Amino acid sequence: MGLESPDDAGVYQISDDTALVQTVDFFTPIIDDPFIFGQIAAANALSDIYAMGGRPITAMNIVGFPLGKLDISILKDILRGGLNKLAEANVALVGGHSVEDQELKYGMAITGLIHPNKILTKRGAQPGDVLILTKPLGTGIIATALKGNVARNEAVIRMVDSMTTLNRKAAEIIQDMDIHACTDITGFGLIGHACEVARAGNCAIYVHASSIPVFPEAVAYARIGLVPGGCHANRTYYEPFVEYRQPISDELRDVFYDPQTSGGLFFSVSENNQDVLLSKFAQAGVEGFVVGRVEEMPHGKVIIL
Repeated sequence: MGLESPDDAGVYQISDDTALVQTVDFFTPIIDDPFIFGQIAAANALSDIYAMGGRPITAMNIVGFPLGKLDISILKDILRGGLNKLAEANVALVGGHSVEDQELKYGMAITGLIHPNKILTKRGAQPGDVLILTKPLGTGIIATALKGNVARNEAVIRMVDSMTTLNRKAAEIIQDMDIHACTDITGFGLIGHACEVARAGNCAIYVHASSIPVFPEAVAYARIGLVPGGCHANRTYYEPFVEYRQPISDELRDVFYDPQTSGGLFFSVSENNQDVLLSKFAQAGVEGFVVGRVEEMPHGKVIIL
């Protein structure tokens, strides 16, 4: 599985029962605290392995740092934050690479393992499946409000808690639950990634707007125009593939298109397994929100109810 497939990581089979899962991700700071930024970047990179059904085992740091502009202690705190999340995920840091750059950047390349018969992809969603999301939406909008010195402290705390929470527990639970399609919600927002699932599975994704978990502050900030540029780009590109069966406010639409960092898992599962899965989530302290269903038609479309 590689460039021909729009999945979250590449997969390379090395034996009958073992394959490598590989991904890379890095970005500029979205929060001032360097330790928390490191945690978020690590959790975000690890998420692609979890979204494929894999178990991450090693990581390599990727760093761009403006020597002479920022104190080296900032880099140390970023790396310490990343290492903190790797330890939580039981992943070994085995190296990395750094370059001098005018703009600070940090992320990781992650390698994981997976059985070739247990790979989760964006393909395979089946009519009758229920759709489950594991984290609220709106982190990109709250981060934009934070940059504008508008975000309330309570909203920032909830945003940070969401972005630094690993998708590990959810990924481990769904391993044995006959999941038909899976991805994580990141740069293309909920609508963008739902469109990918609909296209890959040649099906339709029906989403109940009232069931989608959102940070209420994100709706308020979107109402006054505090929306990241990626949100507008997502909306421009993906809206032609979306049908609105009921009126949705502009600010709520923005939240649905909001690019997330270290967002939740989004997957389809047979309705027969829904209650058992949600019970296991609850026992493990994992949030799980039933946000819609899969239908056969119209192919490749996302329907907002």
